[in-house]
Amino acid sequence: MGEFSLSTLIDVIAELFSDETSIAVSNTEKYIYYRPSKRINLKIKPGDPIKEGTITFKALQDGHKVSEFISRDVLGVPYYGMAVPFNMNGDRCCVTAIFPTLSSATSVVTVKIDDGWIPVPFEKVLYIEAKNRKTYVITEECTGTHKDSLNEFDYYLPKEIFIRCHRSFIVNVTKIKMIHPDTHSTFLLEMKDGTEIPVSQSYSSYFRKLLGL
Repeated sequence: MGEFSLSTLIDVIAELFSDETSIAVSNTEKYIYYRPSKRINLKIKPGDPIKEGTITFKALQDGHKVSEFISRDVLGVPYYGMAVPFNMNGDRCCVTAIFPTLSSATSVVTVKIDDGWIPVPFEKVLYIEAKNRKTYVITEECTGTHKDSLNEFDYYLPKEIFIRCHRSFIVNVTKIKMIHPDTHSTFLLEMKDGTEIPVSQSYSSYFRKLLGL
């Protein structure tokens, strides 16, 4: 990757994110560019090897976009990352956006129903599902929609309660009735309302680690 093409790429990518986002570019072996933000700095240096367990490593290994939380055990700082692998001039590369982990300033999810909106405490949310280009919030009291995407929910929901287990689902771990092994999705979650939710391969290791499986 030439210096000019890299600079152009970074300038374009930087326009897509806020100043709170760190950005890294790598090939298959090492980082070749890193721009830290004021909010989060993984202290990556150009030339550093791609460490196993990072969001960059996972995207390069899987060969497609990966979005998930990475614990502090990997690089010493917990973060939410999105990484996209791509090919340039015959080389395999990856662009990674690194966000600080946040908790929402509120402790409720405002669910939209036909008659209006209902503020629901986090602890009463069963799970959140992305379906048909909408985000559905399923709670103990009601089911409705929300303007935020699953990735946005994944960014600010309290991590001690909510886990992303699939590209289409975030679950409240306190509302899981039983965890069943499943050959196709690694695990199948039986929620307390009877709903069955899959844990996909891309989230299985993260899920195992958080729940001590």
